[in-house]
Amino acid sequence: MASPTRDGTALGDMILGAVAGCIATAPMTWAMEAMHRRLPERERYPLPPRQIAMRVAEEAGVKEHLDEGERLGLTLLAHFGMGTAAGALYGLLAGRPRLPGPLAGAGFGLAVWAGNYLGLLPALGILRPPTAHPPRRTALMVAAHLVWGAVVGTLADAGRDRDGNAS
Repeated sequence: MASPTRDGTALGDMILGAVAGCIATAPMTWAMEAMHRRLPERERYPLPPRQIAMRVAEEAGVKEHLDEGERLGLTLLAHFGMGTAAGALYGLLAGRPRLPGPLAGAGFGLAVWAGNYLGLLPALGILRPPTAHPPRRTALMVAAHLVWGAVVGTLADAGRDRDGNAS
């Protein structure tokens, strides 16, 4: 993976992380969908990316004007946008991780899940906290964030040269 800088600047680290975060959102999404299909029928209500996107669309007064294709597009745009933004933050904070990339990334993915699902989203009234959902759904989302983080860490690690600079 290449970024426009080889000098280890914060911008280069953020770009490397953003690219890694965007790419990592694809396997995360696949994992979420695969695990969602295995839930009991009563627990297969929309996954958080869809719930979040539709809640925000509702608050903006546009949800009722969106057809299903537009709702899916908005959900994916928001989900990949969040993955990209969180990846940029990883790139900025991780530098040259002391742990192997997949482990450092998985830890960051867990922190992203906790910060959003236990803190920010319930505080903003966008999503109910994990305690209000069945444990299997919560485990699904934790696992998906571990997948995302491990991939982000792997890609960011691979995108750095031996001196820890974005390459």
